[in-house]
Amino acid sequence: MKKNVGDLDAYLRITGGLTMFGVGVAKDSSSLIALGAMKVAEGITRFCPALYMLGISTNNDDNMPLKFSKNFDTDES
Repeated sequence: MKKNVGDLDAYLRITGGLTMFGVGVAKDSSSLIALGAMKVAEGITRFCPALYMLGISTNNDDNMPLKFSKNFDTDES
């Protein structure tokens, strides 16, 4: 399992996941608790199944075959 979540993305997932988890506990919402826990797990493991299925990576590691960036060539031959 290769990491496909970058540093900033992982921090945002952990922060958002903990927020969702806390709100879910406060409002007694099992769906918010589950979604928050899932986002925290994605941030900690730095792997997102949805990004994997779409072939997208927000990781800046050069070993990843697919990146979430576009190369705009200016070659107008």
